[in-house]
Amino acid sequence: MHRQFHPDVAFGVHPDLGIAAAVADDRPFLDEVLRNHHFLYSQDLGIYLLPGDTPYNTAVRTVTSATREFQDSGLSVAADPRIMLPPPVPTPDGVPVRETVPGQSLTALTSELHELRRSADVADLLDQILDEHHGTVSDLEEFIDTAAAWCDRLESPNGHELGQRLRTIAHHVAFLGDQLADAQLDLSVMADLTPDGASLLAEVPLPARYDVLPVTRAARARAAVASSPHRQADAVPSPKAPRAPQMTPPGTSHAR
Repeated sequence: MHRQFHPDVAFGVHPDLGIAAAVADDRPFLDEVLRNHHFLYSQDLGIYLLPGDTPYNTAVRTVTSATREFQDSGLSVAADPRIMLPPPVPTPDGVPVRETVPGQSLTALTSELHELRRSADVADLLDQILDEHHGTVSDLEEFIDTAAAWCDRLESPNGHELGQRLRTIAHHVAFLGDQLADAQLDLSVMADLTPDGASLLAEVPLPARYDVLPVTRAARARAAVASSPHRQADAVPSPKAPRAPQMTPPGTSHAR
């Protein structure tokens, strides 16, 4: 026999109006919490709605925060998983829209890392970060490139200069992805297994960030002077060589 579940609050996605919330009854506490989280009550629909211009990340955080407050008060909450689906990135006509998937949390992947024992499993987590279509690295690179394009629309010298700087940063992110891919490949072929008696990862101190291997420091230096693939190589100023001291030819003198 299946017991029916009647939550005190339910969050969902309205096809035209965005994130919505419905309550089981008219308890003032339910209304107060939702209004404190910027939900507005619609008399016509009998539900609460977030403002239509609420950004996706803000909406997800709002639902999460309200859910936590309800649950801390002993109330039951249900939420439609489609709330986690981000909106598609706008594309020009004729360009396929990239499929949207639930956001990937680096915090969640870091938590998973604490439970792994095999090198191959760590490589699988890195593979998720490096995924060409939905990985964190490619998403960050696309975000920075889009921010650079936004700066270009200012049509001002400062805007164009900042756009170039952002494209260089995107190039560095791509370089970082290449380095992570090399590490991921090395992990995937390693046969190492964490010993059963090893300390918990949370108890192992993280290495100091300034303790960088020379080869990595050299690679960073090369990346810093490398030209961005989004602009011509001659746009990057070359370092000026120090001017050699002028030598007085033999047998000559200067009169003052």
